Amino acid sequence: MFEAGEFKKGIKVEIDGAPYMIVQFEFVKPGKGQALYKCKLKNMITGTQFERTYRSGDKLKKASLDEREMEYLYYDGSNYCFMNNASYEQEFLTKEQIGENVDLLKENTVCSVLYFGTMPIGVTLPNFVILRVIKADPWAKGDTATNNMKPVVVETGFEVFVPPFIEEGELLKIDTRTRAYSERVKG
Repeated sequence: MFEAGEFKKGIKVEIDGAPYMIVQFEFVKPGKGQALYKCKLKNMITGTQFERTYRSGDKLKKASLDEREMEYLYYDGSNYCFMNNASYEQEFLTKEQIGENVDLLKENTVCSVLYFGTMPIGVTLPNFVILRVIKADPWAKGDTATNNMKPVVVETGFEVFVPPFIEEGELLKIDTRTRAYSERVKG
């Protein structure tokens, strides 16, 4: 259980049998009376948000969340298949469950799948993924006066801005947290 005094941004709680994350938090101490804790909560399954105010002494149940390492295998046209490497069990997740990282997801990538009870509700990619450039416009030599960046498309269809010397066929290291180019990889 979390007491209202322990609330902070990022805490995951259970309300009415569903997992919520505190996305915004504000402590208010009026002149008289109890301290108030204004929270903006986001449903981790549906994504809906609402605001609620709690008084000091109020308690919320800690969400029973579990993370498991799973390998992304394939996309079947409507769902994404992940396999638990220890038990070989497979889970199928929708594009909505994976979120914005779907365009950085490559076959055989080991990810962290978040479960609420027995239901998968989210996927966290590793901090960096290595992807091959499949489309890059040529670089005009001598165009180095400014810090230009050009868009390229990687094998997953994701478009990322890179330095102008990057060419088709090269491997890039992309930071999944910022969704930005990190460095060129030899290989």
